[in-house]
Amino acid sequence: MRISLVAVALLLLTLPVLGQDGGVMMDGWQARLDSARADVNDLHFRAMGSGFHVTTGPHAIFWNPSNTGSGTYTLSASFTQTEASSHPNSFGLFFGGQDLDGDGQRYIYFLIREDGQFLIKKRMGADTEDLTSGWAAHSAVNALEDGRMSNTLSVEVGASNVRFLSNGTEVASLPKAELDVDGVAGVRFSHQLDVHVSDFMVG
Repeated sequence: MRISLVAVALLLLTLPVLGQDGGVMMDGWQARLDSARADVNDLHFRAMGSGFHVTTGPHAIFWNPSNTGSGTYTLSASFTQTEASSHPNSFGLFFGGQDLDGDGQRYIYFLIREDGQFLIKKRMGADTEDLTSGWAAHSAVNALEDGRMSNTLSVEVGASNVRFLSNGTEVASLPKAELDVDGVAGVRFSHQLDVHVSDFMVG
């Protein structure tokens, strides 16, 4: 009887985290929401086909601690937004993640949105800073058309520069010495999005 009660208690503790209808439903993956008041059960992060599907929900990052990069490496993934959002909402890659579940979280992120624009930023705790001059349009970023858009984003961390590419075309390059590039890599999504991700790779 005691073992059964312990099992029930553990189940009840687990349910609010993953939820029956929402939450992170991929083994090894974690989420951090931008707002401490948001609820992870208001989003879906789940395996689908050979990739994963994200429906938000609150703004969040997702990562598996085993996906790390250091020195020189490449990070990439293909994103397909499956329907229009209420306004241009962003998603993309992040890298150089440190202390992702702590107060000192930091990472660099490369975002796109459905109007064909991109942005590169960094987070340091509760603060963020643009690393490029705000949102900028680029012909290499496919915009939403007939309710869908597909883009492959890549970050190439080289010996002296970090290149940011959309569909194989460089959209920005930043000096590596100015960036903290070693750490966990993952994906980031703002709210009101439905996006499929395939071919996520760090190597």
